[in-house]
Amino acid sequence: MKRTQNIFNTFDNQELFYRTWEQDAPSNGKILILLHRGHEHSGRLESIAAQKAFEGYKIYSYDNRGHGKTKVEATYEFMNLVRDLDAFVAFVCKEEGKKQEDIFVVANSVAGVVASTWVHDYAPKIRGMALVAPAFKIKLYFPFAKEFLKLAIMLKPKLNIKSYVKSKFLTHNVEEQKKYDEDTLITPNIPARQLTTLLDRAQRVVGDAALISTPTLVLSATKDYVVDSAVQGDFYAKLSSAKKRFVKLEGFFHGVLYEEEHQIAIDEIASFMDECFSEELVLEKEKHIDFTQVERDRIAYGSLPLCKEAFYGIQRFSIEKFGFMSKGMSIGNKYGFDSGVTLDHVYANQPEGKTFVGKFMDKNYINSIGWRGIRQRKANMISSVQVKIDALYEEGKEVVILDIAGGPARYLVEIAKANPSVKVYVRDYQEQNVEEGRALAVEMEVENIFYEVCDAFDLASYENVGFVPNIVIVSGVFELFSDNELIANAMKGITQIIQNEGYLLYTGQPWHPQLELIANVLGNHQQEKWIMRRRSQYELDALFGEHGFEKERMLIDDWGIFTVSSAKYSDA
Repeated sequence: MKRTQNIFNTFDNQELFYRTWEQDAPSNGKILILLHRGHEHSGRLESIAAQKAFEGYKIYSYDNRGHGKTKVEATYEFMNLVRDLDAFVAFVCKEEGKKQEDIFVVANSVAGVVASTWVHDYAPKIRGMALVAPAFKIKLYFPFAKEFLKLAIMLKPKLNIKSYVKSKFLTHNVEEQKKYDEDTLITPNIPARQLTTLLDRAQRVVGDAALISTPTLVLSATKDYVVDSAVQGDFYAKLSSAKKRFVKLEGFFHGVLYEEEHQIAIDEIASFMDECFSEELVLEKEKHIDFTQVERDRIAYGSLPLCKEAFYGIQRFSIEKFGFMSKGMSIGNKYGFDSGVTLDHVYANQPEGKTFVGKFMDKNYINSIGWRGIRQRKANMISSVQVKIDALYEEGKEVVILDIAGGPARYLVEIAKANPSVKVYVRDYQEQNVEEGRALAVEMEVENIFYEVCDAFDLASYENVGFVPNIVIVSGVFELFSDNELIANAMKGITQIIQNEGYLLYTGQPWHPQLELIANVLGNHQQEKWIMRRRSQYELDALFGEHGFEKERMLIDDWGIFTVSSAKYSDA
């Protein structure tokens, strides 16, 4: 068997160690990515890569941060592990000259949560995945353990904890137990915050598994002393995948791939993988639309328990009667909590109000999880815009940016100021947003940004515009409208004016923990209930893909609420 090892640069330019294996057999042109479980490393997967069932595949694996031969310290945020996987898949595709459709992922334990979160949040077009005893809920054997850990982290942010798991709880195989115990690259410690954020993200993904369409095999060990196998069934039952399979492994411990009868698991994976590669990939966009539309209708028209009705009623009353004391709330009451001027106040992140009480109210308001996510979305958008500006500069092209519904667009004023040769055009249908943007540009002495009152959904507004953008921004606007036909109008307009090989930067909201609260407490710019239908990343990417945009890159906040994607346009 041919083996190689090297390093790759992940999303934040850190170096992670990886291995590859190729058996002495003709290549089938497909890629198998193996992901190790928590505390372990890629070297432990060589015996799996050597299985005859996997001959013909080019096999890749890497060592997580703080594991094995990777020198980067362990991460304190679970979502960084998800970002690492996304970066590794992109690296493998480039290295092998392959597409995501040529890849199948096998993920064990904690890696199963990483892979599940990745396919939910990033919507990759991989051929399928096998989750081996995924750790959606870890057995901590101590009442309120997660809550105590979170409290301890507040006192000691870099707290590390040692795994209680012994090799005898992982496998019945005595030889494999010995290998595990003698392996000097095993990492017993884990940052406590990585564990708590893992559990939080896992709960989100299990609850929202209906928005996963990736073909999925779940292997569940019936005598798992490490994770709760019942939750694996909950996850599986909600999947919208057209192809999925759940296999109970009777009597297996958590370390499924190292059990005495591990060949049962290997054969299940190989069989499912072969089926996935022999069948057309179906991503079930319509199921996602139906699911989120039902969710929206329930929020819009459904009844609420009396306790919730009272809770939301008190909040509405408080904002209506006392919101004038908080600058953010007063702006929201006047212009709508979804308006551009509201976002500008949130972006500024400076609590303002009448008296210290009003300032305290404003601080709590702008630090709600949704607004924190919005600020991270802004940071991700700025980063994405600058990456595309630099790419176009390298190609020797003049950069022309259009935001089809940008509001005052403070961040674009800042970008225009930092890049004086770039021309920036900002449109918005609200006059006050346009006037505020113009005033901001004058205040900051920026002359290369231009504002215009326009309706992003009016096809006529894209005629005879007088410029040809090569970066078009759609930020925070499609999330406000549930009708895909309306969005198609904007997309048709964009394709009429964007340069061929130009870039589209678009935001998404695949998940939000406060949709019901927002709808029942906050008003929109039309002075109506602010009701949103979220779109899965699968749906969003498919909508843009239908108009010639191929997604290249995506950024997401740590909570999984807002995404910023970049796509390249081709009129072919």
